[in-house]
Amino acid sequence: MSVAGFDFGNDTSEIGLARRKGIDVVLNSESKRETPSMVSFSNKQRFLGVQGANCLSMNPKNTIFNLKTLIGRKFSEPGVQAELATCPFKVTESPEGWPEVNVLYMDEPRKFTVEKIVAMLLSDLKTIAENDQGSKISDCVISVPVYFTDTQRRALLDAATVSGLNCLRLMHETTATALAYGIYKTDLPEKDAINVGFVDVGQSSLQCCIVAFKKGQLKVLSHGYDRTLGGRDFDKVLVDKFAAEFKAKSGGCDVFSNSRALLRLRVACEKLKKVLSANAEAPINIECLMDERDFSSKCTREEFEALSVEPLSRVEKPLLECLAASGLTAADIENVELVGSASRVPAIVACVQKVFEKEPRRTLNASECVAKGCALQGAMLSPTFKVREFEVQDAHPFPVSFSWKKADDEGKITDEITTQTLFPKNHVLPSTKVMNLCRSAPFDMVCSVEDPETNLLPGMSPELGTFQVGPIPATKTGETPKVKVTFKLNLHGCAYIESAQAIEEEIVEVPIQKTEKKEGEAKEGDAAPMETEGDEPKTEKKKKTKKIDVPIKSVTPGAMSPTDLQAAVEKEYEMALQDRVMEETKDRKNAVEEYVYNMRNKLYAELESYVTEPAREALCAKLQETEDWLYEDGEDETKGVYVAKLEELNKLGAPIEERYKESELRGPAASGLTAVADSYMAQCSDPKYEHIDAADKDKVYKECETAKTWLADKLAQQAALAKTAELAVLTRDITAKKETIERFCKPIMSKPKPAPKPDPKPETKPEETTEAPKAEGEPMETEAAEPEPAPMQADID
Repeated sequence: MSVAGFDFGNDTSEIGLARRKGIDVVLNSESKRETPSMVSFSNKQRFLGVQGANCLSMNPKNTIFNLKTLIGRKFSEPGVQAELATCPFKVTESPEGWPEVNVLYMDEPRKFTVEKIVAMLLSDLKTIAENDQGSKISDCVISVPVYFTDTQRRALLDAATVSGLNCLRLMHETTATALAYGIYKTDLPEKDAINVGFVDVGQSSLQCCIVAFKKGQLKVLSHGYDRTLGGRDFDKVLVDKFAAEFKAKSGGCDVFSNSRALLRLRVACEKLKKVLSANAEAPINIECLMDERDFSSKCTREEFEALSVEPLSRVEKPLLECLAASGLTAADIENVELVGSASRVPAIVACVQKVFEKEPRRTLNASECVAKGCALQGAMLSPTFKVREFEVQDAHPFPVSFSWKKADDEGKITDEITTQTLFPKNHVLPSTKVMNLCRSAPFDMVCSVEDPETNLLPGMSPELGTFQVGPIPATKTGETPKVKVTFKLNLHGCAYIESAQAIEEEIVEVPIQKTEKKEGEAKEGDAAPMETEGDEPKTEKKKKTKKIDVPIKSVTPGAMSPTDLQAAVEKEYEMALQDRVMEETKDRKNAVEEYVYNMRNKLYAELESYVTEPAREALCAKLQETEDWLYEDGEDETKGVYVAKLEELNKLGAPIEERYKESELRGPAASGLTAVADSYMAQCSDPKYEHIDAADKDKVYKECETAKTWLADKLAQQAALAKTAELAVLTRDITAKKETIERFCKPIMSKPKPAPKPDPKPETKPEETTEAPKAEGEPMETEAAEPEPAPMQADID
């Protein structure tokens, strides 16, 4: 059993597995720890992860990426439109206002929501983890940026469900990093907490948090983030520089007009940025960038930092906001950990050092810490694992409020709206709050993010959901019912109404319970006191509370309905099955191609002596015919056709290979048979086996002698034949003869020696004695006589 932790990234994703011996980061099919977050569609199947990234340059219009920045967001948002402007694939608006990706799949145009494509990516990550583990995996923890809204979180949860995963928790990336850092610390104080800052500069965003650590506990004090500042912004300044340079050198070739050229330039600039992190100068060389023109140039670190003034100026703001929200100063921070794929840029390191007034540390693996933290959290939440006790107190980044219309004294709804902040910014999660309202009719409550201008991007809706509470049952007394509403901020960071109950209080008369009798009073069995006919049992009045569950109907933007969710699960299963069939078909095709090349080489190497010239020419002609068919008519066939083609070739090549293999194996098999027969024949004359009946030993000797004679005859027949002739004896026949000898001889020669007979005891005669004559009537007595044993008696019922 194991639990997976998925670091869902915009550019690449990583997988951590919690096992009995600790946390492992899983390798993909290319033996890399980072799997590209890409999905590509073709006419026959999908290509996920690594295979999807390989299709990017050849099939950019059907290869989808940047999923993390698109999930759970409206198509009309300015940020989404800016994102789509840099993507080569086509995205349109759905009737509900969400982005839909347009691709060509199975020879027909198809539309997929971002959630469904993310589900495909999660399915690939799940498959990689299961292949490494060797068993099915369902429980997982998935990382999310701290700035994800409820809509984005619910969309990711739906994607996990479609992929067949049970998400135990959506965990903030910075919190996962803090957990991976703190759980292994053995020197944490018990009383006074130490404060550590974590800065994560990823491919598309910057996040930071300040965490207070104690022994067995971490508490997130504050968050800071910039949703649109990441490593790709620093890549962009290089792309713009070299695109302009290439346009000037090539006489007007614009790489922005060619999607493939633009992708190649972006990849080259990303590599250049990484080289400049460790070197003062680095070259860039791209062969046939556009219109068969090569491009070569170079860049220095100083030039790169001068070009990056705008993104560098945005680094300090979220760090200062995080520090201010924590209520601490830079001197109160013990140290700062720097992680993320873009955190190696020296200019970014300098900005972090300036804010926190200390040099950032790199004790964590910058790329793997989030996946490891998620896997650790999954092990804590799973009953399968026993993990060191470590409490994680995360904080919600947004203030969440609920709004509802007021009611008059009779419980009727008015037009006046009340808004109350139930979960303020940096509130601990999970958390529960309860509120009592007087209502006689159904009412609505709206959940939303406060101060959307500050906490959300332009175009993002602050509304997180609408909850319809009711109908509310009437009370027996006619009073306005009290409704107890329970609000929940769960582990995923989603706010909602968990339950509602109508509270009805009434006064009832209950009989007075008799007290226990004291010492001296009448006890059980004593005569009961006389009761008169007019006596009545005494009662008392008590308040009784009755709770009745009130139905709640929720409408949350972006969440899939149960019907749509089930349909998406079934469709994902169908596409996964199609992918599996296509992979098996390619394996069979590769097997045919491999057989053609291998057999052709063997016919003029180790198999040359075991095939006649006409047979070799016929087989070579068949191999050439099959090779031509593979690259022409057989380029795109079904699995069954390739299987039949391989069987057809095997009928011709198998006898040749069999003759070669038999010549290699026949000698050792014959030696094994001879050794076994000689061993049993030697035992027949060995004194150690003289206890075995001579007739049985004769049978053993005769059986072994017959087998050796048979073997000598067969080997002589085979030696007289040519290497290309039909075999006179097979290795399996020799092996079977050897097993027959062992089955016949072993039971006979394994008989144990009989146990030796015990030595007989010498007989002793009683001594003669002379006795005095006895008086008549006196019984005779013998000196050595023993009393006769008493007869055995048995109790008889």
